[in-house]
Amino acid sequence: MPTITYITHDGETHKVEADAGGTVMEAAVRSMVPGIEAECGGACACATCHVYVEEPWREKVGGPSPMEEDMLDFAFDVNEGSRLSCQIKITDELDGLVVRVPERQA
Repeated sequence: MPTITYITHDGETHKVEADAGGTVMEAAVRSMVPGIEAECGGACACATCHVYVEEPWREKVGGPSPMEEDMLDFAFDVNEGSRLSCQIKITDELDGLVVRVPERQA
């Protein structure tokens, strides 16, 4: 079972065991990680599950789809590591993934 580490804007760390096949957002919501609101439930219709993928993981996670890029326009403080966590599918290769949660969501 892959483990994902979420680091909140205040530096608090949440290590979560996640189900392969699910999403980074689903694992966060299930584990009540603060700062992941996920208002649309994972439909890529809002930007309230925005995270920053740590640089060493960006290639493995891949880049956003065009639809996700459009939604990131509504996210707070977007940078090159920005992704919507509902769009990151968990695989065994992502075991150890580290993401940061922004100070606030859109």
